[in-house]
Amino acid sequence: MSTNRASARFEALRVAGSRTTRVFKKTFSRPIDVNLKASEYFGCNTFSFEMMEKKIPSAEIAILREFATRDTPLSLDLACKVADAVSAWALSRGATHYCHWFQPQTGATAEKHDAFFSFDKKGRALERFTGKELIQSEPDASSFPSGGVRATFEARGYTAWDASSPMFLMESENGLTLCIPSLFISYTGEALDEKTPLLRSLCALNKSATESLRLLGHDVKHVIASAGPEQEYFVCDEALFNLRPDLLLAGRTLIGRPPPRGQQLEDHYFGSIKPRILAFMMEAEHELYKLGVPCKTRHNEVAPSQCEFAPIFENANIAADHNQLVVEVLRTVARRHQLQVLFHEKPYAGINGSGKHVNWSLSDNLGHNMLEPGDSPMDNIRFLWFLAATVKAVNQYATLLRMSIASAGNDFRLGANEAPPAIISCFLGDTLTEVVEKLTTTGGSLTDRAKNINLDLARVPVIARDNTDRNRTSPFAFTGNKFEFRAVGSSASISPSLTYLNSAVSTTLSEMNETLKKSVAQGRSLASQEDILKLIVQTLLENKAVCFEGNGYGEEWHKEAARRGLPNIRTTPDALLAIKDPKNKAMLAAIGVHRGDEVDARYNVKLERYIKVRMIELETLQEMLSNEVFPAAIAHTRILAQSAASIKAAIGNIPVEIEKQLRLTIDLTSALAAAKDKLTVFLEKCSSIHNEPALAATIAAEGMPLMEDVRKVSDQLENLVDDQLWALPKYREILYVM
Repeated sequence: MSTNRASARFEALRVAGSRTTRVFKKTFSRPIDVNLKASEYFGCNTFSFEMMEKKIPSAEIAILREFATRDTPLSLDLACKVADAVSAWALSRGATHYCHWFQPQTGATAEKHDAFFSFDKKGRALERFTGKELIQSEPDASSFPSGGVRATFEARGYTAWDASSPMFLMESENGLTLCIPSLFISYTGEALDEKTPLLRSLCALNKSATESLRLLGHDVKHVIASAGPEQEYFVCDEALFNLRPDLLLAGRTLIGRPPPRGQQLEDHYFGSIKPRILAFMMEAEHELYKLGVPCKTRHNEVAPSQCEFAPIFENANIAADHNQLVVEVLRTVARRHQLQVLFHEKPYAGINGSGKHVNWSLSDNLGHNMLEPGDSPMDNIRFLWFLAATVKAVNQYATLLRMSIASAGNDFRLGANEAPPAIISCFLGDTLTEVVEKLTTTGGSLTDRAKNINLDLARVPVIARDNTDRNRTSPFAFTGNKFEFRAVGSSASISPSLTYLNSAVSTTLSEMNETLKKSVAQGRSLASQEDILKLIVQTLLENKAVCFEGNGYGEEWHKEAARRGLPNIRTTPDALLAIKDPKNKAMLAAIGVHRGDEVDARYNVKLERYIKVRMIELETLQEMLSNEVFPAAIAHTRILAQSAASIKAAIGNIPVEIEKQLRLTIDLTSALAAAKDKLTVFLEKCSSIHNEPALAATIAAEGMPLMEDVRKVSDQLENLVDDQLWALPKYREILYVM
């Protein structure tokens, strides 16, 4: 039986190794010259603001553009105009259905398709799409995670159009669907999705940042957070993927011995891209360009078969939508190439994991980047103000930021020797660190690296962009004109991390605004430069403990962080408690990001998801041991025993090395049986724990070490068992046969 199972593996290897590179032709849902440059067909499947302006007055389009930073609803009259325009466009392209495309608390997207098809009063068939249908739809709210906000029998929920994120046509082989980026709320108004809190945080951030700029003497209308998420992922052949129950069900390998050659030769990063993978990347980029997703960079990452995609910066809520599209398109296109894309943070043990580095900054309506040092002292005042507010936010709300990136998958990265540690800290670079040190100590001047600029409070230093190195070990690093939130997991939606980062910075900006307003002398409308600098200095001085320039992987940093009083939260169950912290809870309520019971609901959803993911892993591992590993080990033991008996019959004794090999196999097989029994007992224990926090803590403290113990035994057996008996594709095959 083991031999039969193993034959499927060898057939999959034969198929994977003989595949040819798929040659794709650029396709469009309407006649377009296939030789057009990307810039000439970019966004052809997107109903852009520019396209709207051909049908609707520019003043009304401006309202839609600013929807993400407004707290007032759209008028039905405007919605009707947009509905008429977008339905005419979609129908002319051949679309038959529309859907409200939203982000429930699953990490993925959801959609319910409705046909444009309807009847008029005389019963005649026609296509129709109204403003009311654009603004709102009604999916079943009881079938999505709600954390207790909705009971099973309370099914009503609503999706509502996010007017600031362009609608788009999603193509399939058999037609097109108009997708309407939307929010998802309950019948009683609670947010059930990731998008609603994000828009609320953008609105709060706009208010506080705009007030800051006006206090600093800049006349602006609004400020928006911008983001550019770098997406890491692995690729493997689908034939090998389909033979791994753990990859199919859990998204990661629960057992598997790392190959002799992994990433130690450092030859994969930025190396030549394999033809099949490059063809897949090129087709995916083509599809994303049509959807208006600004693909910029593609390359091999550190580990074998690991890749990265990076876009150009966009408004944060559009970037969140586009990243979801990136994930969806990569998966869809990969299947056309007989490939599978893995977004798990740690699909392979002993191999580099995958993150989603979210580059974040703030820009005003005039196009100025708040985190761009600029070319003049006045630019630098603005830069230092927002830098100080961000450093304060990371320090004051470190646990909230840690919570925003917590997941079962990311627990394998955070704190490991490949990813930012679980300690949230800021990296500023040599130049900015020196600026901060000089500002927060007495006098002095900068080194030649920073052009020897005087730093007395009557003047502001001119700080050059990119006058610093980068730090791969920092979870939150300044990189020239933006911060890079490096600790976000590859499989995660970027909406939660952006939501809580925006919320924290909005709060610290508001606090600095109030302090500055108190310092303004009577008869003046603006604070003096000296008042502003004093507050910047005070803020940096009070929060610079969170700034760390060294190796975040080192054990020394863990000791130093503890001395500084910085939290080191290692597991998701512990990290999730931050959202229920009275300080964090009060802050989120004060700026309107979470309302009513939403905080507790978010905690419940995230905790429940952690438990479900881990239970899937535990049960899948148990099944793999019973169906794959144990039968192979028994079969191998039988063959060794029969061979030993034959040798003894022939020569009168069993050679020491053969007897030693047989004994080792028997011992490991017995150890595997014992580990399997422990796993069964642990699963029974879990089924008897009905308190979710207690169950999550038990899984983290006992279940994860148990899974590692099982893996160690299984991986040793993989190295011993006859290759002809081993049914599961091995690391060397999954990573290199492509």
